[in-house]
Amino acid sequence: MPKFETNAIHAGQDPDASTGAVIPPIYQTSTYVQDGVGRHKGYEYSRTDNPTRTALQVVLAELEAGAWALSYASGLAATQNLMQYTLRPGDHILLSDDAYGGTYRLAAQVMVNYGIAFSLVNMADLDAVKAAMRPETRLVWAETPTNPYLKIVDIAGLASVVDGHAAKLVVDNTFASPYLQQPLVHGADFVLHSTTKYLGGHSDVVGGAIIGNDAATFQTLKFHQNAAGAISGPMDCWLTLRGIKTLAVRMDRHSANARAIADFLAEHDGVERVFYPGLPDHVGHDIAARQMSGFSGMVSFTARGGVDNAVRIVERTKIFGLAESLGGIESLIEVPAAMTHASVVGTGAEVEPGLVRLSVGIEHIDDLLGDLEQAIG
Repeated sequence: MPKFETNAIHAGQDPDASTGAVIPPIYQTSTYVQDGVGRHKGYEYSRTDNPTRTALQVVLAELEAGAWALSYASGLAATQNLMQYTLRPGDHILLSDDAYGGTYRLAAQVMVNYGIAFSLVNMADLDAVKAAMRPETRLVWAETPTNPYLKIVDIAGLASVVDGHAAKLVVDNTFASPYLQQPLVHGADFVLHSTTKYLGGHSDVVGGAIIGNDAATFQTLKFHQNAAGAISGPMDCWLTLRGIKTLAVRMDRHSANARAIADFLAEHDGVERVFYPGLPDHVGHDIAARQMSGFSGMVSFTARGGVDNAVRIVERTKIFGLAESLGGIESLIEVPAAMTHASVVGTGAEVEPGLVRLSVGIEHIDDLLGDLEQAIG
């Protein structure tokens, strides 16, 4: 059985049969000639299927230890597809109280219009999850590590809570990537990714994916993906495939750099709190060490002086770019409350205004540390 790094390069990506090209081509086509009515080579129209998208879906399923994967135009397109087409009016979503702002916005401002309710709970507290489950709960939607507080959810423990209910467990694995964590192995029903982030890895493509094992759900999602058209295009799929080939080596560097930065911040007089699951004093460290093979490249912290100082810091960095998104080779910095999580202001998922989130890239660590030192002061 090939190892992860080998599958990332080869799964679903055999050399092109007609030319021998090592890298499978971009099938930049909308339609396919058929041998006769209803007789074709597996492809009719690229909204339904495309060979480049097929290759991406094969490798995603392999890396997440799933039976199938579906690739979407964005992470939120994948989220919407899973929420809307597996639920009915009157159903309920149990959502992490530290969810990505876009996920919260979709549940709170879109899905409610279809009669689908939601509530928030701290997924790291399994007793709280038990108490929050309802007879009508159909999806339990977790992130681990969470965005932006880097909480850790015990996936196996959460799966045991969900087991016995009429609900399915979804784990957003964007922050960890399949290289560091495979939620299906720990009992999740579905894995969701914003492939824009670590999987693509170069800040040049937007995409999303759902991976799972249940054949019936695959047929439901596949039908509605085709019917609604929320697909990823061939160029986007090819760029994501290219990124995946170096996922393992990138995640090793992301994780090493992030740990060094977390250690630096933890000792800095200008920093109040550091959120990084790789630190031994992180409340979820032991669980993370058990279910992850590394701690990824995301670090959050609060600076002394509150929001004004947080804004000052993010506007002073020179290597860390002030930008939304994460998971690329370059380092980014932001204030979530005013940027990625502005949609949750005034809700139970609100982020404190002085929190700073770092997406630690793969630059030389000395340069990154020096940049933060001069910015924090």
